[in-house]
Amino acid sequence: MSDGTLRIAVLSPVWFPVPPSGYGGIEWVVSLLADGLADAGHDVTLFASGDSKTRANLEYVYPEAPSQWIGRSHWEFNHALACYTTADRFDVINDHAGMTGIALSALVDTPVVHTVHGPLVGEPGEMYEQLAGLSPNLHLISLSLNQRRPKPGLPWVGNCPNALDLSAYPCKPHRGDYLLFIGRMSPDKGCHRAIAVAMELELPLKIAGKMQEAKEQAYFDEFVAPHLGVHGIEYLGEVNHGTKVELLQDARATLFPIEWQEPFGLVMIESMACGTPVIATNWGAVPEVIDDGHSGIVVESYREMPDALERADALDPLECRRYVEERFSPERMVEDYVNAYREVTVGAALST
Repeated sequence: MSDGTLRIAVLSPVWFPVPPSGYGGIEWVVSLLADGLADAGHDVTLFASGDSKTRANLEYVYPEAPSQWIGRSHWEFNHALACYTTADRFDVINDHAGMTGIALSALVDTPVVHTVHGPLVGEPGEMYEQLAGLSPNLHLISLSLNQRRPKPGLPWVGNCPNALDLSAYPCKPHRGDYLLFIGRMSPDKGCHRAIAVAMELELPLKIAGKMQEAKEQAYFDEFVAPHLGVHGIEYLGEVNHGTKVELLQDARATLFPIEWQEPFGLVMIESMACGTPVIATNWGAVPEVIDDGHSGIVVESYREMPDALERADALDPLECRRYVEERFSPERMVEDYVNAYREVTVGAALST
């Protein structure tokens, strides 16, 4: 638009409302982004389920999020079509909904900026390459520079780290006596490694995370459940936002013992925002998210975590908070996205 505002479609995954009532990292990011873009004066339409809440214009196919059908292509495709069949209403489409939307982007003239929320190793990276070859209007946004490493030649247009609504994560400059693990029950996330650290230190460990798939339940049954009750190791299940914040505020440190190419790792900035340092293994985006020695401690192996606890204890909770305010504010994320949108819309205008 001539006054500098943009007509932006933001396509969210359909499976959970925006913002989500429980776990849902992508939906929290989409919520902050859509609201922030609207607050900045842009004409924003959010395509999500009808039970979403947003300051943008909300359009939906399903009045309630069809969570019970998660992963089924019919619901996902029908939801994406609502956005792409009206593409000419917008200057740019920002797709957060996965590869279905990328396939549709080849059929529209409106530039599409797709945020890659997952890793690009193996088959997903190959599919992104194939889809990019079919979709000349497609542009990709990464959450971290490390996320791009398997496929640096994809049509990247921006790097936009995630952000937090900092008002929902009050900093509490006090620490308790327990360690904390928050994450899915997956070997990659490393709950069993957090248990090993807690047992070596003989400290309580509180575990919060969801189990959605049979393989996650099997992992939990074999590697987590046998240790519950030993040295104060406790599983709390999937917790709501308020409980999660209280757990983060009162923890001595949050353990992040991943062994996979994590594209971002939202729990790290959630913890630091609450004033609690993170001890994390040097995988994926960890060194881009944590300022080693200031907001947390980065180690090469989870076996180094027990020795790192004393260094984490020495970190200033308020400094952890200030670091998140500077690096991961919604205002910074919105500015990053708008810069990417402007680049592709200017490019589209020059090519016509």
